[in-house]
Amino acid sequence: MAMGKKKLMIISAAVVVLLLAGGIGFWLLSGDDAAEPQQAAEVAQQDAVKAPVMSAYYVVLPQPFTFNVTGDSRDRVVQIKVQLMVRGDKNEALAKQHTPLIESTLLQAFGVATVEQLRNPNGRDQLRQQALEAVKATMVKVAGTPAVERVLFTGFVMQ
Repeated sequence: MAMGKKKLMIISAAVVVLLLAGGIGFWLLSGDDAAEPQQAAEVAQQDAVKAPVMSAYYVVLPQPFTFNVTGDSRDRVVQIKVQLMVRGDKNEALAKQHTPLIESTLLQAFGVATVEQLRNPNGRDQLRQQALEAVKATMVKVAGTPAVERVLFTGFVMQ
């Protein structure tokens, strides 16, 4: 019987050692994973503190843009109503101050459009992006900042 108890104690000790080793390994591995999301959350929180999100303002351009575009069979007339999305009071004031220059820049950007481009949504999105880049470049030249975050088409008619 002494031999049976000895074997039972050795097996029990081996099981306890394996369980402890597994528990320690799990603790070490899960400890690192828990720290990474916490660190990522802290970095995101610090970024939020450093750069507060400013309110979005929408600057309505007073007149819709009406222009001709060339097509395969005939020219078409297009009318686009535009609003500008800006962030913060300063950028809103800059956009309002330079409205005539922005309108001129948008009219030049719209002047290169074709009927085929404006018929499909991807073409209109491409035109909107080109207009945004042109407005940003113009605003950087005159005000030192892009000021405008988005060009929005709030009305679109093609005849």
